[in-house]
Amino acid sequence: MSLSRRGLLAAGGAVGALAATAAGTGAASAAPSAGKKQGRVRTGFDRLAADGYALLRGEKVGVVTNPTGITSDVRHIVDVMHSDERVDLIAVFGPEHGFRGTAQAGGSEGRYDDPATGLPVYDTYLKSGRPLADVFTASGVDTVVFDIQDAGARFYTYIWTLYDCMEAAALAGKRFVVLDRPNPVTGRAALGPVLDPAFGTFVGRREIAQAHGMTVTELALLFNARFLAERPVDLRIVRMSGWKRSDFFDTTGLPWVPPSPNMPTPDTALVYSGTCLFEGTNLSEGRGTTRPFELLGAEGVDHRWAAAANALDLPGVAFREAYFAPTFSKFQGRTVGGVQLHVQDREVFDPVRTGIALLVTAKQTWSGFAWRADNWIDKLTGNTRVRTMIDAGADTDEVVGAWAQDLAAFRAVRKQYLQYR
Repeated sequence: MSLSRRGLLAAGGAVGALAATAAGTGAASAAPSAGKKQGRVRTGFDRLAADGYALLRGEKVGVVTNPTGITSDVRHIVDVMHSDERVDLIAVFGPEHGFRGTAQAGGSEGRYDDPATGLPVYDTYLKSGRPLADVFTASGVDTVVFDIQDAGARFYTYIWTLYDCMEAAALAGKRFVVLDRPNPVTGRAALGPVLDPAFGTFVGRREIAQAHGMTVTELALLFNARFLAERPVDLRIVRMSGWKRSDFFDTTGLPWVPPSPNMPTPDTALVYSGTCLFEGTNLSEGRGTTRPFELLGAEGVDHRWAAAANALDLPGVAFREAYFAPTFSKFQGRTVGGVQLHVQDREVFDPVRTGIALLVTAKQTWSGFAWRADNWIDKLTGNTRVRTMIDAGADTDEVVGAWAQDLAAFRAVRKQYLQYR
């Protein structure tokens, strides 16, 4: 990847310290406020509202959001802005699962008028490019605001909703504002394979690491400068205050709202960037249980899998032999055997390495192991290497080592867009 920063547009003069200014000179660093009590974070929306919505003054506004777009006192930002005469909010745009969050994975809510506010809600799911630009144009907005809680993994689709909406806003001539929220699993490091563009889908459009270690404003800056540089959007970001890169979500003081039906707790997010890989296999990834992505299994799996995984002595995690009956998705209503992950030291836990180790040991200990027929695992990992290496008998260290060079290159690029210490 080129190290050029052309196209990085994050003008911040309108709101002073709220927005990073980065028009070719790089984004300013944003350390937590001096004396700020650790564990108390103000989101981008909190800071935008505290500034009297100055950044939105005189604009017809549309918001891309879902149930996670809340204030620190758990009011939805759409309800708050709709009732505030300082904001001319005229539209809402819903992602996968919908604006109010009623749809399961792979679904959305469609076009409707929100009963609570009367605002028109437009569906962005699986729309991109000119069709999505036409939605923005038809809505009549001048500025599109993005405020959704991410989970920190490349294949969590909201960051690609961000990317698609930025691209479409540029095509439609709209200004774009990103309100920041914490990466729930910290922003300390990028982990895992980097996507090969040949495998680009809605679970990974462009070349970032499987666990990117960035916030949505940082990703927006990277997207605008590197992947949308030929037609960058007029981008503004509103950073958080009080957040540090080492912060896990439960230290922020912010309320957790499940960003999707199968992401019930911050514990889910902690393992998700590794165990979501089981979507690409014939094993259950725990959907239909109270511990999705922490419970994994299939009919015929027994105690040998947990024993093999524990024998690897992976840092920060232990595995319990487990049996469960999913209420929907794979093996609905049938009892399966498998493992439950127990993260015992999240400071040293590596979710991606753990996910690879579980794939390797599942294949070694269960004769029924198979990849999904459509090789979905290649879309999740962003290449064929993980699948082909495991099939060839590679161990965990060999698979992880195969992406070291690509990951080092991504980490160097990523560093340019980080906004917090």
